[in-house]
Amino acid sequence: MVIRKTRQPHHVESAMTTTSDNPSDIFKERLRTAREELRKLSQAELARETGLPPSSVAHFEAGTRKPSFDNLRKLANALNVTTDYLLGRSEDPAGAAEADPIYRDVHKLTDKNRKMAADFMRFLAQQDEKERGEDE
Repeated sequence: MVIRKTRQPHHVESAMTTTSDNPSDIFKERLRTAREELRKLSQAELARETGLPPSSVAHFEAGTRKPSFDNLRKLANALNVTTDYLLGRSEDPAGAAEADPIYRDVHKLTDKNRKMAADFMRFLAQQDEKERGEDE
């Protein structure tokens, strides 16, 4: 008895694969998802926010070009996601709390100013709680 192994047709294999393992494919998929679904931006709007030509955004999403490190950071900042998300290294677009723009310059503060910033954040959180309590 001869048993033959046959491969499934390509369209079945691709239908079974939700996300490509190829980093280039992951990047272009994540870029488009972040732009369209998370931020509801057109390619032209994203290009304007990053200072890139619209054709560059189109090429990145098509996978015909790869962004430089600087352009990757511009894209991530404009989309308010982490570079790790765009590169497929993280499933969470927002990433860790440190990726939040409010924390980006914390490392530049003196200890005294960090304490002042923390106190101010607590004050703002209390104000928000108060306002929510009044709305109910």
